[in-house]
Amino acid sequence: MSGTVIFFLILYYVVVLGIGYWAMQRGGSDDLEGYLLGGRKVGPMATALTLQSTSMSGYMFLGAGGLGFAQGYWALWFAAGDIGGGVLNLSVIGRRMRKLSQMMGALTSIEYLEKRYPSAAVRLFAGVLTIFLLGFYVVAQLIAGGKGMALVTGIPYPVALAIAVGIILVYTFMGGYLAVAYTDFFQSIVMLVGVMWILIAALTELGGLTSANHALNNIDPTLLSVWGKDLGFQGQWGVVAGALLVFSVGYMGWPHVVTRHMAMTRPETARRAGLWATIWNLFFVPAPYLVGILAILILPGLDDPEMAIFRVAEQLLPAAVTGLVMAAIMAAVMSTADSLLLQTGSIASRDIYERFINPNATEKQMVLVSRALVFAIAVVGYAVALVEPPSVFSIVIFATSVLGSAFLPAYVCAVWWRKANTPGALSSMIVGTGVAIFWEVAGLVDTTELAPMVTGVVSSTVTMIVVTLATQKISPVPAYIHEVMDEAATVGRIPPRFLAATNSDLTNEAVAVDAALSKGGQNNA
Repeated sequence: MSGTVIFFLILYYVVVLGIGYWAMQRGGSDDLEGYLLGGRKVGPMATALTLQSTSMSGYMFLGAGGLGFAQGYWALWFAAGDIGGGVLNLSVIGRRMRKLSQMMGALTSIEYLEKRYPSAAVRLFAGVLTIFLLGFYVVAQLIAGGKGMALVTGIPYPVALAIAVGIILVYTFMGGYLAVAYTDFFQSIVMLVGVMWILIAALTELGGLTSANHALNNIDPTLLSVWGKDLGFQGQWGVVAGALLVFSVGYMGWPHVVTRHMAMTRPETARRAGLWATIWNLFFVPAPYLVGILAILILPGLDDPEMAIFRVAEQLLPAAVTGLVMAAIMAAVMSTADSLLLQTGSIASRDIYERFINPNATEKQMVLVSRALVFAIAVVGYAVALVEPPSVFSIVIFATSVLGSAFLPAYVCAVWWRKANTPGALSSMIVGTGVAIFWEVAGLVDTTELAPMVTGVVSSTVTMIVVTLATQKISPVPAYIHEVMDEAATVGRIPPRFLAATNSDLTNEAVAVDAALSKGGQNNA
């Protein structure tokens, strides 16, 4: 079987490398805007599927299946929140952020925060925190890819890791964001076909969902409960709320995901993208959790729950189909890993290197720095994943919970609340980060029955509101920001007067854009 699987994987890798080459030929990495945002020309379907495949990650094939195997139907709380995450994200901040980011001349999600909340401290804190957390997230993807490939193909784990990292680096270097977006589009289709094939095979093996549920009831009735195995989460609504929030509203605080809004062809793209995201989610999201639940019956002696989906595929599917499923699993891993690496490199080069180390850096230098940092992060991630691979589920939940707690209020208020100011945003990020990390490290989930995502988001939101209102007089929002927010609230394309200084050769810190907006704000004051 391993020969057939390897053939399918090679075919899959050839396709994604071909997409990277195509993006390079289209000029996807000729300048900074092209490399970081694909020239802001990604359409609705590609926007939707790159957003969703980036959000899902290898977690869906390891963590989701493992959680379903360990806890039964309780795991579907995560799926319930996840299904609406894409359309919620695009609807709340998609259109407005697309307009604001271009009018402000922002090329990264962290630069956008500084443009909206003018302060070097905002950018420094957000940039460093994001690089740290996305680094964790990258490790989770590499572990997922290495474990899966090693199991199904028989390739040693170190070699499997090296192959995945190498392919991701090559096509990310080739075409930048455009390569990432369109490989994500292709990979999301492969992911959907693969996971649905496994689910159908599992249901067929067990005689349908009703028959499977009866069998689960005979083994342990609590597996059918929404409170988990042995009713371990009974009445813990705080934990349930965290499961619902982390993959629904949590998306709006993930810098590598909100960047998708900035790269859309135009603001109106968000509406159609939301429809595509919802359709894809309805089919894909519940499937890995359900396969994990069904694996309780198919693989009763399974030692590692995170291998549930791999083992089900190996046992029930013919060799050719197993190859397709393995490609789907690698697609989930790579669609997130490439986005994480590109985003981390982008933030490190533009938001740290150019902003604080070399303000006179040219676009060519910044692209080179970004690529160098992407390579360095990939190598470090490979080393960590190789030496001590922890649980994929725990890494993903930790990283995403802290990201959501830190940035969700800042991104949402940036487009909806005219009064939101710099002290409010900075204090919100600091408090949200601190509370979420403390809640996780101190093990307060068990004692308080509240998830870190819940306490983190609540604390960061309250801090944003209280500090913003308390500091309105000493730190008012600049007039030009009011002007661009008013324009962002309207439906339609950006007026030419806001784009006069914006082009693909965006100068350092978009000085010309700032000057134009500041002048307009003064004239209207």
